[in-house]
Amino acid sequence: MRIVSWNVNGLRSALDKGLLDKMAEMDADMLCLQEIKAMPEQVPDVDWGGYELFWNPAEKKGYSGTLIMTRQQPLNVLNGMGDPKHDNEGRVISAEFKDFWLVTVYTPNVKNDLSRLPYRHKEWDPHFLSHVKKLEEQKPVVFCGDLNVAHREIDLARPKQNVGSAGFTDEERAGMDNIVNAGFIDSFRHLNDEGGHYSWWSFRAGARERNVGWRIDYVCISQSLGKSLKRAYILPEVYGSDHCPVGIELK
Repeated sequence: MRIVSWNVNGLRSALDKGLLDKMAEMDADMLCLQEIKAMPEQVPDVDWGGYELFWNPAEKKGYSGTLIMTRQQPLNVLNGMGDPKHDNEGRVISAEFKDFWLVTVYTPNVKNDLSRLPYRHKEWDPHFLSHVKKLEEQKPVVFCGDLNVAHREIDLARPKQNVGSAGFTDEERAGMDNIVNAGFIDSFRHLNDEGGHYSWWSFRAGARERNVGWRIDYVCISQSLGKSLKRAYILPEVYGSDHCPVGIELK
């Protein structure tokens, strides 16, 4: 079972940059996309190669939005977290399968001026954690996506220069602490304790070529799936967005 997550920074743009060929190469059983910035009717007549698509676009056109593509028919699909305050930006999809729930999430960015930090820290992060814990009462959970936080210093190239910056505030990092403390495994860090592995790079100053990046895209799994985790990986060689895909393989 191969699950891949990718913030594509615009689905239509990604299609223009060869998304379908990249999907074929990644050969995921389930592919979760964030920041699709599109409605289904804006990408008609695309041959998705055998995947069934489940959309949660934002109400605001050209903004946010998530999409799950799967080769396996889900038993149930839920858009959002059941609260209109959080759900108009299309940031969460939860798909139930026989053995687990798959959730894709595009966590709100706090903005460079940190104006959205109180909302994220006090409202979004606790609500999302509650959402996945409730799902976990039914069966194990895999959740993946752009969490918009580098959890530890090892997760970004220049931690000292970025203390307190968006994506590396104490509050955002505490939100990730809460996820781990609630029993979820950060799959990549579980299997790899080396630095230099990132999933997002600024478009400025050749950051990607110099690998001055941040690891802000994650696949997290319930503790009970830990023994099934065969591989967790990042694909920095796959271009088409300022993020690269991340994925896991489960036995």
